[in-house]
Amino acid sequence: MALPIHEAWILLFVIPGLVAPAAINHEDYPADEGDQTSSNDNLIFDDYRGKGCVDDSGFVYKLGERFFPGHSNCPCVCTEDGPVCDQPECPKIHPKCTKVEHNGCCPECKEVKNFCEYHGKNYKILEEFKPSPCEWCRCEPSNEVHCVVADCAVPECVNPVYEPEQCCPVCKNGPNCFAGTTIIPAGIEVKVDDCNICHCHNGDWWKPAQCSKRECQGKQAL
Repeated sequence: MALPIHEAWILLFVIPGLVAPAAINHEDYPADEGDQTSSNDNLIFDDYRGKGCVDDSGFVYKLGERFFPGHSNCPCVCTEDGPVCDQPECPKIHPKCTKVEHNGCCPECKEVKNFCEYHGKNYKILEEFKPSPCEWCRCEPSNEVHCVVADCAVPECVNPVYEPEQCCPVCKNGPNCFAGTTIIPAGIEVKVDDCNICHCHNGDWWKPAQCSKRECQGKQAL
């Protein structure tokens, strides 16, 4: 049965659309080099020069607006000539800083070691201590230990003794000096043998004793 004329025209328009896209193989119809690059040539990129600034993520900032480009912690201002960024002279971080934050434009020390280390031991800030009987030390706020060593006077004897927990030596038997190889007490004359009587120098205990010869008892006996 013959179709009416207006139905035949409808089929003519529908039939070409029934062809599946998979039936067309683009490899059989290679495009010209000009056709392959034409799509890229038609891309238009916005030019923000003199109008704004773009950061690393592609965000656009208006002229005069402050922003942080990329991973920088220092702010920038968008100008017609591009971003103008702060470049301050950051203070040095304390060498004993144990916690540094980078949230601002400059790194900031948030925690400094609050003790001093001296000969393997830790001391609090401003703490005073004696590592030895002759040393007096203090832990300074700078985490450094300052010490003063006692200056002992010259002992008044030739046989000083160091007592426990005492810095300077002491003369347990009082001042004395040497008369030859014999130790004699200061302040008195001592007969060291049959012919010699000796005494120590006043104040100069390290010098040998002064001795004077007397008539020897051995000669009197003869």
